[in-house]
Amino acid sequence: MSIIDDRVAPALGLAAHLGRGMRRIGTDAAIGRLRRTPRTVADLDAAALARLIGRPVASVEVIDGDAGTSSRARLTLTGDDVPASVFVKMAAETVATRLMGELGNLADTETRFYRQLAPELTGVPTSYGSAFDPWTGRFVLVLEDLADPCAPPCEFPDTLHPIDPDRAALVVELLAQLHRTFWGRLPQAADTGPLGWVYSASADSASLLTAPLLRTSAQRMAQRTELPLERGRFINENYRALAALVDRGPHTVMHGDAHPGNVYFRAGRAGLLDWQAVRRGHPSRELAYTLVTSMTAADRQATQRELLDVYRGALSAGGGPELDRDDLWDRYRQAALYPYVAALITAGMGGMQAEDIALKGVDRSLAALADLETVALLRKSL
Repeated sequence: MSIIDDRVAPALGLAAHLGRGMRRIGTDAAIGRLRRTPRTVADLDAAALARLIGRPVASVEVIDGDAGTSSRARLTLTGDDVPASVFVKMAAETVATRLMGELGNLADTETRFYRQLAPELTGVPTSYGSAFDPWTGRFVLVLEDLADPCAPPCEFPDTLHPIDPDRAALVVELLAQLHRTFWGRLPQAADTGPLGWVYSASADSASLLTAPLLRTSAQRMAQRTELPLERGRFINENYRALAALVDRGPHTVMHGDAHPGNVYFRAGRAGLLDWQAVRRGHPSRELAYTLVTSMTAADRQATQRELLDVYRGALSAGGGPELDRDDLWDRYRQAALYPYVAALITAGMGGMQAEDIALKGVDRSLAALADLETVALLRKSL
């Protein structure tokens, strides 16, 4: 690989990425109020909701809301043939958080997912309508309200309330359904065809920031925890090469962020929320991220080989490929770098999750690096 391919081109891509985000935020500040896309939850009146969902809405009332990487609210609606309540996602409130979202291309990705991919899937909240403004980066996504008391109840785990092996099997079966649906449909080259917008994590120009964020996060974490952070030093120092290794093909469409906070269970089935980090990649990356973050280390260690077999069976039974058992196991072990990277940056940089949840994620990911012998396998494979 030439120095242009390895360093110059990604740096130019990152600069363009940052420039686009800044232009959108600047345009929004200058003329955003003149654009058609609602800017805040307060702008979601009956006329705006009617345009979004394509049905007449008589009234709108806010039930509750919060803010994170996006602004979120539950609304009650009245009108002919409209849902009684909906869940709405919109652009984040602060400029800094919006710029972070621009780096991850979160808004464009999630609105595209619900328009183009979600209709082929189950275990996904129903979308009633969406809008994305490429000039300002503002977006609105109107989804099924999973907390609706009149609908079948949903259960929502989190990192502090891990899932057991039986529920983990439901999740890997759902991931198999996603992966087999789009297996063989991704273009060889990026930006070509209807799925050309789905890129791998390691090919994203913003991934240039990952290695420095890892090192900074490790330094910060060392000052406030006694977790064995040295286990990940080789990954911190060689991230880009290792990420490319883990991301080698064959590829399919992945959720990209299937940690326990983005999982729900309803009527004996699993579902997935927050499709803003959809990526292409090898299934092992998604499986490692999900099982390491969602289960206790003991449960994962005792059942992960069987859960990978459940996945392989569900993938091939639905028309997907028959993956080699040993190859998937080795790639899964390599891909345990992914939950480590995500957990360490989340905890080290702060502000994205509660402290106890973030620390538990780091603890589980470090345990996986050890018992899966991930670093030794990566060293051997690099």
